Amino acid sequence: MFAGNGSGRGRTAAFGVMGAALLVLALSGCASGADGGAGASTTAPAAESGDAVGIVGVWGDPDTQDAPSLVFAEDGKVTGTDGCNRLMGSWTADGDTVEFAPLASTRMACEGVDTWLSLGASGTWTDTSLVVLDESGAEIGTLERSE
Repeated sequence: MFAGNGSGRGRTAAFGVMGAALLVLALSGCASGADGGAGASTTAPAAESGDAVGIVGVWGDPDTQDAPSLVFAEDGKVTGTDGCNRLMGSWTADGDTVEFAPLASTRMACEGVDTWLSLGASGTWTDTSLVVLDESGAEIGTLERSE
């Protein structure tokens, strides 16, 4: 849903800029460290760290409209929604703590949706719940494990 009274051309331009930014992010991710030479990343994928087993999976209910959810993949990528905007990024785990690289997000205006999850910087989990923390370490919400 789009709030405001801007022209259709303005929305089209905004979506074009967002698309270009996502393309740049995708291409820069493909190029980094591909040759294995100097400057290549030596960090193991999150799943190889041994800590990934507890966090990999679906948290929240991705099938419920307007509800936050996250999907942690074994390759260290995280995707989801704050109930309005799409979220994407990467993660690393240490014990029962997960750190998010800054989460990228779309910026749609959605009335009546609490977009707290877009502020997530880290979290801790148990077998059944993920407590999400903001940049200052304050608890901002909880997601239940879906699978």
